[in-house]
Amino acid sequence: MDFGQFKITGQKVNLSKFKTEFDADESDSDLKKLREKLWEEIAELQEKLYAENKQSLLIVLQAMDAAGKDSTIAKLTRNLNAQGCKIHSFKKPSKLELSHDFLWRIHAAAPAAGEMAIFNRSHYEDVLVVKVHGWASDEKIERRYQHINNFESLLADRGTKVIKFMLNVSKEYQLSRFKRRLDNPGKHWKFNPGDLDERKLWGDYMHAFEVAIEKCSSDASPWYIVPAENRNFRDVMIASTIRDALREMNPDYPAPEFDESAYTSDSIS
Repeated sequence: MDFGQFKITGQKVNLSKFKTEFDADESDSDLKKLREKLWEEIAELQEKLYAENKQSLLIVLQAMDAAGKDSTIAKLTRNLNAQGCKIHSFKKPSKLELSHDFLWRIHAAAPAAGEMAIFNRSHYEDVLVVKVHGWASDEKIERRYQHINNFESLLADRGTKVIKFMLNVSKEYQLSRFKRRLDNPGKHWKFNPGDLDERKLWGDYMHAFEVAIEKCSSDASPWYIVPAENRNFRDVMIASTIRDALREMNPDYPAPEFDESAYTSDSIS
């Protein structure tokens, strides 16, 4: 499947032109089978990445509330080696974090050599929610775009590949997810009345996303706008993109540090 139409590498972005639900040619059952194969290959490539201990992969997930970030992470990491996969969920900054520059807490969570890291929200919160609520001046927000580009370039120079996904859903879909949370007592903990206030700023958030994606996309660090309402298609698209990134990185098992000819399974006890 070709997902090139969803890849952004610097062009103008108008989110209203992007579908939030994509009608794939494949059936749901076919998408699920493909998803399983992709997850298996990702697990194999992750093992090589971890063993090689030279490169790393950073996966950024951004979205409006209830777009499916948590379920995406839960499914994607199901087959991965937990030792080599770190998940970081960035919430409201602490007093300590606010006493540093906005990238301080992000850089500390960047993946080390051999690791995959998944960010549930990220440094982009500081040009999204901060921009929408006016918690920083326009001049500071403009400087932050460049700081983000420099930061991601620094990671790339170190051997970290960065891929970023915006899970794109409609305002109506978000409302349906909120209602499902209220209808299910087991999901009440996920409902935040404050999210309803954020819904009133939907248009402002869409504009903030458009600007951030336009200003902070490149061939080395692209954004993908994912039609996220069909969850099977969402999972396949994200898994396929990650699989392709790992293939491009081409990790391999390191050579053994002993003389292989001197040992066999029968010779040791």
